[in-house]
Amino acid sequence: MRLVIDTFEFGSKFTPRFNTISISGYHIREAGSTALQELAFTLYDGVEYVEWGRRRGLDVDDFGPRLSFFFNAHNDFFEEISKYRAARKIWYRVMKDRFGAKNQRTWLMRFHTQTAGVSLPAQQPLNNIARVAMQALAAVLGGTQSLHTNSMDETLALPTEEAATVALRTQQIIAHETGVTNVVDPFAGSYYLESLTDRVEEEAMAYIQRIDEMGGIIQAVERGFPQKEIADSAYRFQMQVERGQRTIVGVNRFGGDEEVSIPVLKIDPEIERRQIERVRSVRAKRDAGKYETAMVALRDACMSDKNLVPFVLDAVRAYATLGEISDVFREAYGVYREPAVF
Repeated sequence: MRLVIDTFEFGSKFTPRFNTISISGYHIREAGSTALQELAFTLYDGVEYVEWGRRRGLDVDDFGPRLSFFFNAHNDFFEEISKYRAARKIWYRVMKDRFGAKNQRTWLMRFHTQTAGVSLPAQQPLNNIARVAMQALAAVLGGTQSLHTNSMDETLALPTEEAATVALRTQQIIAHETGVTNVVDPFAGSYYLESLTDRVEEEAMAYIQRIDEMGGIIQAVERGFPQKEIADSAYRFQMQVERGQRTIVGVNRFGGDEEVSIPVLKIDPEIERRQIERVRSVRAKRDAGKYETAMVALRDACMSDKNLVPFVLDAVRAYATLGEISDVFREAYGVYREPAVF
């Protein structure tokens, strides 16, 4: 948490147009959460960051406009659209009413979306092109500011160039051929979408209230609350699939007699060897004195109340690797271990 708040402080002073953090819910959904849980837990992560920023003495209007979010786009088309619409409504209320933000840009939720990797089965992988297209369209109709479309073969390996190109073309078709980008909120006024958005908002706020009662998301995590909620949702989903209560096309229904195979990317081990050699070369050629000075200063800063960002930058300028910098933080703060509570 300290690194995040240090980044807020440094960014608001020295890089005011830099997006300091992407508050991610993608991994929450990929772990098996529902859309509602993804929304609530992600938003509360944002609440916690802002709370800690204010405790540091930062003005929410100094760092709030540069916060951004990162959501998943899953298969339930209308639910996903309502999730994004509800997210903006909740964040507006949180920033304006809970934190008293005055800058209108602080009220805005800017978010990136990536289609759901966990939704792409290995069976009949060509079907994943359709899945990704529908997920991407939901994200666009929900108002995402940027988009990542997964490749059809990501469940098997890193994408081939052809698969990555198809994923890119999917975005371009949506952007340039469908006309959906001509409308800001195409579902505004739709009874179904408006009522669904209101329901998602209401239920997400109920989750947020429960976390408030626990003392915040850190205390909730220490109690294992979000972990258990996500694990239970993942289990229910899998049971529905195995019992045939939920259809996964090509997996538990509509399977073909012949197994469909597609090209799979194989990484040449020589690439790994070359990268290792590059890192070794950097370490051999860097100024050992500057490196040691920077690393000692970073270790000392970890034990102080100084902002860590300048010390990290000095370490990078001395050609310290990411692993070496992370080792300093591990030494200073330890490594998080999941609580054994469920």
